[in-house]
Amino acid sequence: MSDTESGETGAGDEPTFEAAEYADGTVTYPPHTVGPNGAERVGTIDLREREARVVTWTTSTATPPGVREPNTLAIVEFEMGDGYDGPPVRALGQIAPRDGADGSGEGGGEDAEQFDVEIGDRVEPVCADELREPGAGIREPESQDWDGFRFRPI
Repeated sequence: MSDTESGETGAGDEPTFEAAEYADGTVTYPPHTVGPNGAERVGTIDLREREARVVTWTTSTATPPGVREPNTLAIVEFEMGDGYDGPPVRALGQIAPRDGADGSGEGGGEDAEQFDVEIGDRVEPVCADELREPGAGIREPESQDWDGFRFRPI
């Protein structure tokens, strides 16, 4: 998953978790101008409004500077509804804590390390102000956005 899902904001000035919808009914994330079957893009879907299920996950214990340690990542598949007959809509992202916090803090505290998930768990996207610490890398912090989405178990 990228650092920011969209430059646009939705309700409450929270970034949208934008997927593209195409003329043939398919949906893709990340969004593209043309669909997988060559269909024209006709709209967007905000994935914040959808639940997803964990397809697979892993925990990295040796993370880059500024990324929480340990860092649990999951590939999730969004539930698009009974009428959807297109390819799966999947995303890769960090797992947020179960305690309801936004998970924007880094590892270190006991609560920050409770990122346990299992295959098949239901998750929801939650916005995080910082997916990693802006000052820890080689880039100037002002040169890019640091927010994005994590997946919190439901």
